[in-house]
Amino acid sequence: MNPRPIRPLPTRPAGYVELARYSSLGRFWAYLGSAERAGREVRPVRGDAPELCRRRVTGYTIPGAALLLDTGRVSQSLDDGFETHPALLALLAGDPEPLRAELNAHFELKVDFVLAFTAARDLVVKPEFKYAPLVRGLSDLPLSLPLQTRRLARDEVHLLVQRACGLA
Repeated sequence: MNPRPIRPLPTRPAGYVELARYSSLGRFWAYLGSAERAGREVRPVRGDAPELCRRRVTGYTIPGAALLLDTGRVSQSLDDGFETHPALLALLAGDPEPLRAELNAHFELKVDFVLAFTAARDLVVKPEFKYAPLVRGLSDLPLSLPLQTRRLARDEVHLLVQRACGLA
């Protein structure tokens, strides 16, 4: 994390979620330092100057996170192009549990995010959640299936960021 970022973003970029108002540069540094100590990769966003207060944090995964799956989006994709799989057939019949069991057994949720500090003293984050297979080819779910998280509340995102940084 050399050098320490000291220049806040002039405004909050689109797509970022507010974690805290009236925050401080010290708190931003604490998140980044804790993330590094927790074994996460912390690096500047490509194209940003090193002193800009925006960093990408990667390397945190959550096993068994099928509860966060947006089953509505999966169902909608099945209506557009039907794929046969026992868990997907159960989902179409109204039972999401077989799909969740398949995800819990063979997938983990990668929690990557961009953490930033703005001139208005807001600590903001842009989360990037993605289901990734534990072992490629172990699950027989179709590759075209949109495995995306449901829309998370601000407090849920905040908790995931704190956990990724080793603060919760």
